[in-house]
Amino acid sequence: MLTAIVFLPLLVAVLLAVVPRCGDAAARWVWVGAATVELALVGVVWAGYETPPPGQLAFVERAAWIPGVGSSYHLGVDGLSLPLMAMTAVVFLACAVYALRERHRPRVQASLFLFLQSVCLGVFAAADLILFFVFFDLSIVGMYAVIAGWGHGDRARSALKFFLYTFLGSLALLTGFIGLYAAADPHTFDMPALTAENPLAGRPLAGGLVLAAILIGLAVKTPTVPFHTWLPPAHTDAPAVGSAVLAGVLLKLGTYGFVRIAAPMLPEAWRGWAWVIVAVGVVSVLYGALVALAQTNLKRMIAYTSINHMGYVVLAVGVAGLVGVDTAEPRAVAVTGAVTQMVSHGLITAALFLLAGVLYERAGSYDLHAYGGLAAPAPVFAALFAVGAFASLGLPAFSGFIAEFQVFAGSIATAPVTAVALLGILVTAALFLRAGQALLTGPTVGCARGFGDLRATELWSVGPLLALSLLIGVLPRPLLDLVEPAARTVVDLLGR
Repeated sequence: MLTAIVFLPLLVAVLLAVVPRCGDAAARWVWVGAATVELALVGVVWAGYETPPPGQLAFVERAAWIPGVGSSYHLGVDGLSLPLMAMTAVVFLACAVYALRERHRPRVQASLFLFLQSVCLGVFAAADLILFFVFFDLSIVGMYAVIAGWGHGDRARSALKFFLYTFLGSLALLTGFIGLYAAADPHTFDMPALTAENPLAGRPLAGGLVLAAILIGLAVKTPTVPFHTWLPPAHTDAPAVGSAVLAGVLLKLGTYGFVRIAAPMLPEAWRGWAWVIVAVGVVSVLYGALVALAQTNLKRMIAYTSINHMGYVVLAVGVAGLVGVDTAEPRAVAVTGAVTQMVSHGLITAALFLLAGVLYERAGSYDLHAYGGLAAPAPVFAALFAVGAFASLGLPAFSGFIAEFQVFAGSIATAPVTAVALLGILVTAALFLRAGQALLTGPTVGCARGFGDLRATELWSVGPLLALSLLIGVLPRPLLDLVEPAARTVVDLLGR
């Protein structure tokens, strides 16, 4: 089943690329159809999922691949990866619906996004480090092509900066993986085996160096301060669907690596670096929020809030390494909040970037001061933007509240000093209220005059994303039941 989920989009992408009779209109609907089937397949896996024993995976598929270096084709899921696979399927389906009106090389675009979906799902399903790295690296190539081929503004420069930064990070990541392989006995790239063996136990210097390499690679992808500078221009110049996938899915490849690889496979080194990781998380939370507050470009503002929201994840996984008396339960709560935050951010921020794309498609500007009073000519747009803004700032009844509450409850109970990061929520509320006032309220002026409200494709792409955020906020139990056992396993591996 997992092989079908990972490679079905790639197969459809190849067919779209090589079948000349598939016209543009048909290609757009093929993309929607493939994304719908993907979501259904992930739903089948979710429905049949049973929590595996600690340290093991469900729906395992394995075959020989590169036996000479101890690498195999190994797939599996658990409570850390399955929610992210479901979120990925939802975001890509929303982008497929949004792009139904695309006029610029839609067949190539559909093929490229199906390729991207395949490699992103592959990262979350991979249970072998080399397989993980192959999918991880291919996502960089796919997003580079999206920004360069369908972006606007200084898209060539932004795409190049994105590629160089993230590719350099992936090289650091590969160096760390080789370090794990070299330390293992027998040598292997198998992720469950490395987690169980803890190959660098009792070797603090080597373990610290390997963790540093892995952390740099994942921090660039996340991104955290100070490895974030590629993100704002990439988002600003990417097309709406590109920004939605970049923020909604690709950033999670980095944060997922923290909870899947870095912490479980290098627990001693993670504990040693825990306060540094916590500090980076707090700085990212506050820096991202404050810089977002200073933006007048809506897309750059949303991009910096992504740094802020990913900072919550880094903070939580850093806290997981602060081993002490009676801290196991709050640390597990923090890790659960981190995974929930990944899902929540993917849904909400993808919706906000699609709404930002509506502004550019109508008026060619993201400048907040170019609009005013949009609520009058575009009430549906205004309503969904307001919902997305409130969801992103962590209002109760939305998924962001569930995630952030758990992150801070677990973090503050473990390390009270982390309460300083609560200021990030206050600043986030201020920046979204300011943006909402500038865009939606007052007399209709500037680019808001004659602004057309959401079309059906835009409504049916953004609306379900925000509806899911609301559903998780009101009924979080199905998601939390999936995540909590895996979060406790991560904490147990780090030490109680």
